[in-house]
Amino acid sequence: MAIRPIALCSASLVALTLSGAAFAQTDAAPQTIAQDAPADESADIVVTGVRASIVGALNVRKNSTQIVDSIVSEDVGKLPDNNVIEALQRVTGIQVTNRAGGEAAGISIRGLPDALTTLNGRNIFTAAGQSFSLQDISANLVNRVDVYKTRSADQIETGLAGQVDVQTRRPFDFDGFAISGLARGIYNEQADTYNPNVALLVSDRWETGIGDIGILVNGSYTRTKYRDQTVTAGALVPFAAEAGNGFSRLERIFPGPDNVNWQPGLDRGLPTAAGSTLDINGAQVPYLLSRDAVFSSDLYGKRERPSFNVALQWAPNSSSVYTAEIFYAGYRGETFNSLQFSFVDWWGNPGTVETYEGTNIVKSRTGVADVYGFNSGDFNKSKTDSFVYALNGKWDLGDRGKIVGDLAYQTSKVKSSFIAMRTDRVASSIDVDFNAGGGIPSYHFSDDSLLNDPSIWNVVQMYDNANRDKGSAITGTLDGYYTWDEGFIRQLKAGIRIDQRKASNAVRTQDRGAPLVATTLAGLGEGAAFTNKDFYQGRADVPSSWTLANGYWLHDNADLVRGLYGLPTSDQLSLQKTFDIDESTIAMYVQADGEVSIFGRPLKLQAGVRYVTVDTDYNFFDRYNGGAHTGVSQGSDKWLPSFTARYEIFDNLRLRFNYGETLRRPNFGDINPNYNLTGDLTNVGYGSGSAGTASLAPTHSKNFDLALEWYFERNSAITLTGFRREISGLVVPLTVMEYIPNNGIEAGATDYFAITRPVNASDGVLKGLELGLTYFPNYLPGPLNGLGFVGSVTVLDSKQNIPLTNSAGEVTGQASSSFFGVSDLSYNATLAYDNGPIGARLSYIWRKEFLANNEARLFANPIGVWRNPEESLDFQLTWNVNDRLGVTFDAVNLTKSKQQTYYKFEDVGGPDQFNLGTTLLSRTFALGVRYTFK
Repeated sequence: MAIRPIALCSASLVALTLSGAAFAQTDAAPQTIAQDAPADESADIVVTGVRASIVGALNVRKNSTQIVDSIVSEDVGKLPDNNVIEALQRVTGIQVTNRAGGEAAGISIRGLPDALTTLNGRNIFTAAGQSFSLQDISANLVNRVDVYKTRSADQIETGLAGQVDVQTRRPFDFDGFAISGLARGIYNEQADTYNPNVALLVSDRWETGIGDIGILVNGSYTRTKYRDQTVTAGALVPFAAEAGNGFSRLERIFPGPDNVNWQPGLDRGLPTAAGSTLDINGAQVPYLLSRDAVFSSDLYGKRERPSFNVALQWAPNSSSVYTAEIFYAGYRGETFNSLQFSFVDWWGNPGTVETYEGTNIVKSRTGVADVYGFNSGDFNKSKTDSFVYALNGKWDLGDRGKIVGDLAYQTSKVKSSFIAMRTDRVASSIDVDFNAGGGIPSYHFSDDSLLNDPSIWNVVQMYDNANRDKGSAITGTLDGYYTWDEGFIRQLKAGIRIDQRKASNAVRTQDRGAPLVATTLAGLGEGAAFTNKDFYQGRADVPSSWTLANGYWLHDNADLVRGLYGLPTSDQLSLQKTFDIDESTIAMYVQADGEVSIFGRPLKLQAGVRYVTVDTDYNFFDRYNGGAHTGVSQGSDKWLPSFTARYEIFDNLRLRFNYGETLRRPNFGDINPNYNLTGDLTNVGYGSGSAGTASLAPTHSKNFDLALEWYFERNSAITLTGFRREISGLVVPLTVMEYIPNNGIEAGATDYFAITRPVNASDGVLKGLELGLTYFPNYLPGPLNGLGFVGSVTVLDSKQNIPLTNSAGEVTGQASSSFFGVSDLSYNATLAYDNGPIGARLSYIWRKEFLANNEARLFANPIGVWRNPEESLDFQLTWNVNDRLGVTFDAVNLTKSKQQTYYKFEDVGGPDQFNLGTTLLSRTFALGVRYTFK
């Protein structure tokens, strides 16, 4: 049984009715009061430019007990990038990925992707997820971002990677009235669009008869229209190398539901040596490995991000501060994916093939006749609204102690819809080179102009679905500490956090294999067809234009389209709940700080333990079985110790050691056992799908960090950190072939599915080194004064065991693999300049290739999908016309880097013979003006 909200309300009311001396507002998060507040030695740093921003971040680390790296705003509302993730890419140990869509959208800290996301110290999330999409937080709202790489007992226990805490402005940050506004125009070169980015902050405070009162309102709006263009060589499947044994020359060898011919989804794929054979009905059949298809994706997207925060502060006397605040982050997104897909597998007239020397892997096919292909217009629309409401009270207990009480309520909802229509034809012939250079395929039909003739494209499958995720939480915290100036014990601290979380999901799906009356794309009428142009801008030898169903028309005429297929229309549609979850968490901690002198130098110690207990009630509803209900209740508890030692070898040389334990809780979607099914769309003999595992348990990590920091000048430092993560209960995907009748799927209809589920079946170790340098020399003459360098290198090594299974899901052995998302090497280098009215940064980011994910086990290639090395060269310039007015210019991805994938598992695969997809990444330029008065 989940704990009711009355418990945390009681704790919070006790906190908010305490009286006593109080203290002034600080930047410390509610869970980390006192210990990480900046010391007096950095108080004279005024954050008004590039150099002060970098030095301010350096001082956060220097004066923190934990290992913390930060991004500090250059001025009010000026974080040095378009969103929080892009700002973090220059932080030591941070690796950024998923740069499609004109921005970076994913980060990992030392190779791990599951950072705890907090806003002003409060855990935030999106809908039914466990974290918040940091790219949805406008950089215009942010004062500072702290990345905690080690954890203490007074911090929230989740997130193996660490914690990313985003801090917003409060009115008591300013002495009085302040206003700041910006307006930027961002040009997306690939989409050829101009996009607005505007923000306004207004803050004021007054001395009144009831104490100081301040109010701040900060709002931001951004819109981005982007275009992503991708060319992909399909997956590998076997073809008969010669006629005989019941096969035609180059006839595709299908596995069938019982894998009678070959077993798909092997980790290393099928053997690739020239002359390799398959045992089929007792005969050794030589085979070639060739791609089943080639395809191009031309995606047009638009996203809007409205956001605001409002903060009200009241200090009734010099010793107490109350803060009430509201934070809102919205997302409005739509994408129209123009997909052109052609099989290259017909054996009626298979043409000629060329293989890579010494292998059975086909490099090119020429003159493949009568090939089936389809175009698909896919339109997706989504809307997210997330609110956080918070009330915080801080009080001094004399001049020795403090108490902080915090009560927060948050809600988040995501609604999305998807509609797609396919049109198909049989082309006379196709010529394909699966890697024509640089991992990019080349292909052309006998007459590419026919791709733009709507009269030859037959209207076929239609897909229509929707999804709704909701989440809410009410959280109360109470923290307090007391300090001493002498003796071994210098501080005792304790606290409690009570959180009640709810999440739910509802979906609907419907599809049809063909309309009620056969028609071509031309027969749908005006506006139904869309033709793209200038695809890939000449950077690949592929068709540059094709015609297909217009995704915008599909969305605007959804009921008309549904009627063409005899499907229920809007007034008959409803979403079916798949799960709802009620989770209660209680966490308590006690922590002590001590200090001793060794060789006349201070050794500061901190030790604590956090106890967390979680009670979760699950309700699942099987949408393939009339909504049949399954209820599951489970609980867990854990003691999580932590210890930190910080020794001042010299005034400017510091040694730190940290040990802590953290948890990764399963995503609620990974617990949901409902099927998510896709039909047999690529003719492998069965469909694919996924489902959650209700018994999934948290992942546990033991974390060790050792850091040496040399602050060799006031504004300069070298830091070296070694770390090790020993992780148990890692979640890995296991695939089982299942028979699922009466599933309602018409497009690619089948009763057999390869179902992938997450399981706690792996343990692993992640270790590495990170080296950081901040250097602003104070001896450079004249115009060179203000020149500095910030850079870091991160070296990682990871290994986890991966269970090997047969088609029944039985574990037959073990293999080893790198962690997903981990680049063994990454670095960033920034040349910074700040002199007079000019501030500038030139930054280069690079990361080595890494394992991104495992593909669905449907084909004959290695199972791992790897990313090629990724890079970005960015430039930022600010010209302060005067103390209040500034002009900014930004350029991102100056080198026009690409995002590329390929197949690989251990010693098999690579970017040349196993290339997969190549996505062009946008280059953007922004020009803006900023006004600040404070």
